[in-house]
Amino acid sequence: MGSKNLIQIKQFCLYHEIENTFIKELNSYGLIKIIFEENDEYLEPEQLPSIEKMMRMHYDLNINLEGIDAIYHLLNKIETLQQHLTNTQNKLRIYEEQEVRE
Repeated sequence: MGSKNLIQIKQFCLYHEIENTFIKELNSYGLIKIIFEENDEYLEPEQLPSIEKMMRMHYDLNINLEGIDAIYHLLNKIETLQQHLTNTQNKLRIYEEQEVRE
């Protein structure tokens, strides 16, 4: 994997004016994945929206990392349940359409 697609953690933290330790703590909680390449640390671009949400929770709302961890997992669970609900509604719609035809 080339580092051209990765975001250097130092640059990310400088841009957002946050401490590197925040990113490392998110990693230690398993909320993000840090990539080590060529003696440097990087983030995958796909993680940025989640990281920015967690930053807002922490810095704007003063939510500690334990709270962010709980919220993040609950939001993921809600998203999974919404996907299951949508799939179930789509299946139900197919059966309802078949009944109308008969």
